Amino acid sequence: MPKKGGKRTEMGKEMQEQCKRAKVEGAASPSLMNYESPESLFRSLIAPIKEEVFFREYWEQKPLLVQRNDPLLAAYYQSLFQLSDLKELCCQGLCYGQDINICRCVNGKKKVLNKEGKVNYMQLKKDFDQKKATIQFHQPQRFKEELWKIQEKLECYFGSLVGSNVYITPQGSQGLPPHYDDVEVFILQLEGEKHWRLYKPTVHLAREYNVESEDRIGNSTHEFVLKPGDLLYFPRGTIHQADTPLGVSHSTHVTISTYQNNSWGDFLLDAIPGLVFDTAKEDVLLRKGIPRQLLMQVDVADSTKQLSSLLRRLAERLESTRDLSSSDMKKDFIANRLPPCLGSDAGSLTPGGKLPKLDSKIRLQFRDHAIITVEPDQENADEIRKEMVYVYHSLKNRRETHMMGAEDDAASEEGTSQTHGLRFPLSYMDALKQIWSNAVVCVRELNLASDDEKENLALALWTECLIEVI
Repeated sequence: MPKKGGKRTEMGKEMQEQCKRAKVEGAASPSLMNYESPESLFRSLIAPIKEEVFFREYWEQKPLLVQRNDPLLAAYYQSLFQLSDLKELCCQGLCYGQDINICRCVNGKKKVLNKEGKVNYMQLKKDFDQKKATIQFHQPQRFKEELWKIQEKLECYFGSLVGSNVYITPQGSQGLPPHYDDVEVFILQLEGEKHWRLYKPTVHLAREYNVESEDRIGNSTHEFVLKPGDLLYFPRGTIHQADTPLGVSHSTHVTISTYQNNSWGDFLLDAIPGLVFDTAKEDVLLRKGIPRQLLMQVDVADSTKQLSSLLRRLAERLESTRDLSSSDMKKDFIANRLPPCLGSDAGSLTPGGKLPKLDSKIRLQFRDHAIITVEPDQENADEIRKEMVYVYHSLKNRRETHMMGAEDDAASEEGTSQTHGLRFPLSYMDALKQIWSNAVVCVRELNLASDDEKENLALALWTECLIEVI
């Protein structure tokens, strides 16, 4: 297996000041992650494996085990989450099921040992010590700033939601039976040792996740022990199980997962309706009625030929326009991802610096946290709605609800377009592309008809903290 090597960037600064909504940040520890960019963060996560090697040989193909013998890295991993953190975390009003699960593998089956209501630390520790139960802590990035920083950068890197769970298992015990997940998984070993077993997928899983077991994972079972500082990656659909061996007080690891419901199939299901709608406005064949009694027929061979022809017309339009209408996947991602980690409550982010004027030079901020889409006007209830440009961003997203399901009713009623975005006439698209495409742009040079429109666009983006005046 690969040994430690390559250059690491060590940030000698203390961890950032404690966030208002995250009272437990753990002991300060110098970060060994490179936060200069999403790319540099990912490279430091998988080092010494090269980025291009990882995606060529491992991503969605086969497991990768990186075993390291680095005391500094082991200490850093341990600072991400420890068993000792639970005592203070339980004072934050954690609930069984929502925040914490207690479980154990008994006779090859998962046995859930959750109590009702809020988690009591003494009871939790008793179940851990006496019942040899595994503690599963959901989405620790809500409380641990370093995990927030890591996952926020990984969401920028993958363009997909990134969740995490911490598993703490006492010695001689196993929390979960053999199972598989529908996500790409990175395992970081934080405390103690964990014995892992990976199995080749069944035929069913190979078909379901497009994982060819013999070619991609091998014929034999993988068995190994992870120690603090080690990293394990395996693709979705990989059957796995893990236990803490005897002689180790306990084991703690965090799973960082991504790419759930992020396949080409998911994208087609999301994007094709918009493509059909737009094409039908110009192509009379798509507006032609289906054959009589088609919905009642058993033999539809002739109709499938017609449908195949229509699908080819859609493909031709897509190749010629090279454009897809806004999809729900984009909006779902931007609405539910982590806000930027700024060392303070991102929800209170306010505009700073000079107000943009006509002669001001401006540049985009938080490029990785904003998207531009074209959609029918959401504020016009008329039968025929004109298209508008929407700029969605995640700057006001709530860290404490990340990957925890639906937010509270009040937040849901406000709507994404009101609290996390801006709406402009379609004529503003070229000017927005200017801002997104250039490092610096002068407000006066924006591609809009009037000076008032130029200033209004700059002011709107500045108010949402999406641009700064330089």
